[in-house]
Amino acid sequence: MDALSHLYDGFAIALTWQNLGLALIGCLLGTMIGALPGLGPANGVAILIPLAFSLGLPATPALILLTSVYYGAMYGGRISSILLNIPGDEPALMTTLDG
Repeated sequence: MDALSHLYDGFAIALTWQNLGLALIGCLLGTMIGALPGLGPANGVAILIPLAFSLGLPATPALILLTSVYYGAMYGGRISSILLNIPGDEPALMTTLDG
């Protein structure tokens, strides 16, 4: 039963309005960064680390922002590989052939 209370506490922290808003903003920024050819998820996270630091975010919201940027950039890399036939990052290389 102790594990369920820890799981509940984790969901209570992750599902606050601030963290959900940061996840949405991070996904949108990550999609825009990932859609640019040559910029992948690692570059997107590296670009936005100073933003997370300058906003003065605590550890949990900063990690939520950076991981949502990472996953948004993974999705955004597929956009340029499908539409422009230019892979945005390495995993999207085969998507240029499949479409």
